[in-house]
Amino acid sequence: MSQPTRRLTTAQALVQFLSAQYTERDGARHRLIAGIWGIFGHGNVAGIGQALLEAGEDAMPFHQGRNEQAMVHAAVGYARQLGRLSAQAVTTSIGPGATNLVTGAALATINRLPVLLLPGDYFAARPADPLLQQLEHPGQADVSVNDTLRPVSRYFDRITRPEMLIPSALGAMRVLSDPAETGAVTLALPQDVQAEAYDWPEEFFAARVWHVRRPAPDPAELAEAVRAIRAARRPLIVAGGGVHHSGAEDALKALADATGIPVGSTQAGKGSLRHDHPADLGGIGHTGTAVCDDIARTADLVIGVGTRYSDFTTASNTLFTNPDVRFVNLNITAFDAHKMAARTLVADARAGLAALAEGLAGHRVEEAYEAEYRAGKERWDRVVEAAYRAGDDNAVPTQTQVLGALDSVVGDDDVVINAAGSLPGDLHKLWRARSPRQYHVEYGYSCMGYEIPAGIGVQQAAPGSPVWSLVGDGTYLMMPTEIVTAVQEGLPVNLVLLQNHGYASIGGLSEQTGGERFGTAYRYRVQRPDGTKSGPGAFTGAPLPVDLAANAASLGMDVIRAKTVRELRDALAEARASDRPTCVYIETDPTPTAPPAEAWWDVPVAQVASRASARSARARYDGHAAQRRRHL
Repeated sequence: MSQPTRRLTTAQALVQFLSAQYTERDGARHRLIAGIWGIFGHGNVAGIGQALLEAGEDAMPFHQGRNEQAMVHAAVGYARQLGRLSAQAVTTSIGPGATNLVTGAALATINRLPVLLLPGDYFAARPADPLLQQLEHPGQADVSVNDTLRPVSRYFDRITRPEMLIPSALGAMRVLSDPAETGAVTLALPQDVQAEAYDWPEEFFAARVWHVRRPAPDPAELAEAVRAIRAARRPLIVAGGGVHHSGAEDALKALADATGIPVGSTQAGKGSLRHDHPADLGGIGHTGTAVCDDIARTADLVIGVGTRYSDFTTASNTLFTNPDVRFVNLNITAFDAHKMAARTLVADARAGLAALAEGLAGHRVEEAYEAEYRAGKERWDRVVEAAYRAGDDNAVPTQTQVLGALDSVVGDDDVVINAAGSLPGDLHKLWRARSPRQYHVEYGYSCMGYEIPAGIGVQQAAPGSPVWSLVGDGTYLMMPTEIVTAVQEGLPVNLVLLQNHGYASIGGLSEQTGGERFGTAYRYRVQRPDGTKSGPGAFTGAPLPVDLAANAASLGMDVIRAKTVRELRDALAEARASDRPTCVYIETDPTPTAPPAEAWWDVPVAQVASRASARSARARYDGHAAQRRRHL
């Protein structure tokens, strides 16, 4: 008996297939691919572009972007806000449009967030060779620039025949919906194959539901973890992004409530407990709080939940200094669970935390330990208040006072987005997260330019929530173009734009490592007395006459300029109440008011140098580096 078929182009078949894919977890169903971002060129306009036109917005919503990397960031922001249960796709032309995806793909895969990439590719049939925008490789004729996406994708395939799409599309959905495997998925689509017709089996277009599993812990691993926790006198939980991805915040709270075990959070895990929970110690590691890092140094058992243990979390392996410290890692991926030579608990975070709570019934840490960390938490709360407080409301605010002003206007549903510069460190130390999705700092790849497009994706995913994209001038200049998209889509993303005339974060790091802020200021190059310009990097003249607020306004945003702390608070409140994309622009006082780093970060310093600053920095570096240890 012949199988019913439907004659469509490869691109039309792909769009129809994607429109019928769903995820399901805990009985709730979601569109797996909720929309497609795109910029059209000759490599996708007659294929995917035509297919989207035929399918219509109801079958597959289309979003027009301005930069391919930014479109990936928007899709990543969307997926993160929805707990990885729904994702978006990105279509591009061949050549530069495709290679512009690489940075966004790396960010998605590093952060374990799903995005489907559909770059155009060169003709599979090679009727002409080379093509416009084709990279020729003399020894490997099947190589295209899209191969740059292989190392940053969790799944990659090039569809050189229409029928190849069937197994490849299914494989792509498997990876996108798999909580242990997800990340960027790339299906490279040669432009001739996109337009080629084929008789597709009707079954290919049937609705499919991809169950997002919650694997329970192995009984033997669970018993061993419970024994280790019961035996520990100073246990500490490190909450990573896996807590949020699993929706395990309530399970973590229940465990902390029952056992009194304190919780420190990574950048991705912050907000796993509310900031005012008695066991929440705030951030951990190089940008962590004093109380959390002090507890970490004396912990005899570290319980990692959904964390990758990056160098910022471990302070480059100098933080956990108790000679008897051991690790128990609860993670859905065995790869991460085995880090730090840990006892492993390979399971879903929510399922694993619930099982631990059951196994630890009746167990609680000693009262003296609870009293110690709670007193430290109270001391740190006073540090936060001091950093937020402005002595004079008519003064120009410092960066931490900007955060204090924002803290005074947000509610539980607001989402604060950041990725790069000095803001992630200040936020990790100081921000008082009120809900699980409020703190959205991308610090796996720490990609400048992420914030504005990610704000668009978050706003699409949570249309009723006020969204704040926090950027400095350096990040803004990297990728302001998606402001136009926010305006076009009518998305009321709020942009807080801090002007500090350069790469402030790296300037500070440069100074600490003997670089003397070389090449980090946005200033004129000074001139010698004879009128010639000075050497490279001598940008010590007046600040450049750049008006970023005017730039944001020219792209369609409403702009509110604030000069003082009082004006800033009023501007933020006005922006929050607006239904338009709004930029709050503030030139900050560079005086440092953030508390210093409580733990080290390994940035190597020159071993040999003629300048005294580098020699003294190297001496400090050697002192810190001597404290590193391998946990075996």
